[in-house]
Amino acid sequence: MSDVLIYSSNFCPFCVMAKRLLDKKGVAYHEINVDSQPHLRQEMMEKTKRRTVPQIYIGDHHVGGFDDLALLERKKQLDGLLIKQPEQEPIHD
Repeated sequence: MSDVLIYSSNFCPFCVMAKRLLDKKGVAYHEINVDSQPHLRQEMMEKTKRRTVPQIYIGDHHVGGFDDLALLERKKQLDGLLIKQPEQEPIHD
């Protein structure tokens, strides 16, 4: 599985919904609460160019917020992002 990172805040219903969706799929994630560490909100905004939470990363791929995550699920594309691709061995002749 790819590493999942969620920037979140307290009392954020979209954060709760994003975490519920990932929990339902059995996906572990690392959560960074930007309320308890305000300097991380600035880091999030610089990294994502967005001010709202949640902001979700799957591996190096910036998914966006809950609406973006839910859309991937509806389009049946979320599982493909969550599955970590194995490193391929170089082919030698």
